[in-house]
Amino acid sequence: MPQDFSGQNLRGRSFKGQDLTGANFSRADIQGANFTNARLIGANFSHTQAGLQRLWVIGLLIVSFILSAISGFVSVVMGASDIDYMDPLVPKYITASINVLVMLAVLLAVLIRQSKEETLRIVTIPSAVVIASGFLHQSAVAGAVAFLFAVVVPVIVAGAVVVAGAYESADLGDFLFSVAINLSSGYIAWRALAGDKNSASIRKPAVAFAAIGGTSFRGANLTNANFTQARLKSTDLRRATTTQTCWSKVELLDRARTGDTILIDPIVRDLLVTGQGRNKRYGGRNLKGANLAGADLADANLTEADISGATLESACLERANLTKIQALGANFHQTILTGACLESWNIDSTTQLEGAICEYVYLLSNQRERRPSSGEFAPGEFSKLFQEVLNTVDLIFRSGIDWKAFTYSFNKLILDNEGTELSIQSIENKGDGVVVVRVNAPPEADKAKIHYEFNQTYQVELKVQAAKYQAQLEAKDEQIIIYRQQSADMMLIANQLAARPVNVEVKATAESKSMNESTDQSRKLQIGDVGRDFHASGAALNLGEISGTVTNTINQLPDSPQPEQPGFKELLVQLQKSIEAEPELKLEDKAEALEQVKVLAEAGQNPREGKMQKLAGTAIKILKGTVTVLPSTATLVKACSELLPAIAKLLGLA
Repeated sequence: MPQDFSGQNLRGRSFKGQDLTGANFSRADIQGANFTNARLIGANFSHTQAGLQRLWVIGLLIVSFILSAISGFVSVVMGASDIDYMDPLVPKYITASINVLVMLAVLLAVLIRQSKEETLRIVTIPSAVVIASGFLHQSAVAGAVAFLFAVVVPVIVAGAVVVAGAYESADLGDFLFSVAINLSSGYIAWRALAGDKNSASIRKPAVAFAAIGGTSFRGANLTNANFTQARLKSTDLRRATTTQTCWSKVELLDRARTGDTILIDPIVRDLLVTGQGRNKRYGGRNLKGANLAGADLADANLTEADISGATLESACLERANLTKIQALGANFHQTILTGACLESWNIDSTTQLEGAICEYVYLLSNQRERRPSSGEFAPGEFSKLFQEVLNTVDLIFRSGIDWKAFTYSFNKLILDNEGTELSIQSIENKGDGVVVVRVNAPPEADKAKIHYEFNQTYQVELKVQAAKYQAQLEAKDEQIIIYRQQSADMMLIANQLAARPVNVEVKATAESKSMNESTDQSRKLQIGDVGRDFHASGAALNLGEISGTVTNTINQLPDSPQPEQPGFKELLVQLQKSIEAEPELKLEDKAEALEQVKVLAEAGQNPREGKMQKLAGTAIKILKGTVTVLPSTATLVKACSELLPAIAKLLGLA
């Protein structure tokens, strides 16, 4: 049973390394308590008071005042050693002194603006101590005292020395230098206290100093812990596990040591504390494991943010931009997603979509590709739609598909992933040359690996196919040159023979009979059938060969037992003729489509074999994809819409 410490005084108590899962610490005083490496999963720390005990506050304040004074006076000494050699009271040094002071002013201005770590050696100590003193006490008194010791007192002392005439110890230049350095320290401290990002290098050690002896959650497991309205000043959270930890309305979280948790980002920290992110930008932010339950993120931009493992239960993401967001294992139960853009968002089987509230979404930016195209999702329809997406791998082609390269790559993918059930679910033409092939894959499959392997093979095969096409074009050009040369030679020979009494046998076709032969056989000339010796397109010859092979394969199938009812063989014959007759289809696409008809014919010879069924299913998907690029009025589109379902049914794929 979880332990109950609610309302108790637990100051300085050690819980180091203990298992306190589900324990109740609500409204307890845990100042100075030690929870280092403790197991605090689901623990309740709401309304608790963390931080430093009073004795630690007093001790650190005394130390900070001493350090303030020392650091301030050190700056005076530094000033004396730096510019003691120039005395502005001596006329010949006046110009040089002015120049030095101007340069110093410029340097300090740049230093204050940029706050580079390497240039903060002079002012870091007094500034950090001033900030730490302010952190150590709720009021501004401590900070004011530290400022007095670090800035004002050293300046007064330096001035007094000058007025007293201690020329050897300090001159006017020393005084001015000390004033500049110490006032700069105070100014930078003030900016760092206000949260200026350029002064983070000073604020960080100040926060660390002020947390010495405070409440420690270092290395603790705070998964699902609740810190609602807790006060966490001077608290150590370094290396803590903060997955789905609730930070709602926490006070002074910016004064805790956050380490490398997501709380280190002030923008993220503000969102976790306030829950108010409407119309704000969180692009690329690390929100991994964040507790955003009930947060208002309507119209927010979370492009490329990482919310993996986060909970957004009952949050409002209406019209939010979730483009390329990482949402593996995220919880969207009761989350409002109506009108959100989900372009290329990354979800998996652990993403909780059940119970999400959604009327419609957009799959592309600028409110494109609305789903559903009209109307609204029925209850549960949104989660069902994307649950199917979770079990698929999307192969996106932005410049159309080379089907020959695709077929080779997909078949290789199946062979390389033997034992993993892969099949084509759908092929969608998105317009502008963009085609999406959705591949079914089991939930446990490594989808990133499948996607990578296919793309690698496809890109290589594209180059192979491109080389083949180029070779065909070069061969065609070469054949045209040869043809023209042959034609010129034939004309020359014909002109030479025209005046001689010879009989010329011309074979116009393979079936033509010989003409009268001359008695002088040595002068007999045969002109071959150019139409058969030369083909202007190598692709035409290939298409004829492919068509003949397809016909032979189809003819091996049995005829329909019912002449009036077309069977599998007759349907394939119709499909083959429709492909060959389609004028809108490119020659290479025709060749690929006929190859798929051949696959179907081979599958028809053994329709119940699992491997052949899988290949047949892929062939049908490719044929459907092939016609997506054709006008809707094309004859082949209509033929495929009628023939392919019937063929699939006869193969047992319907």
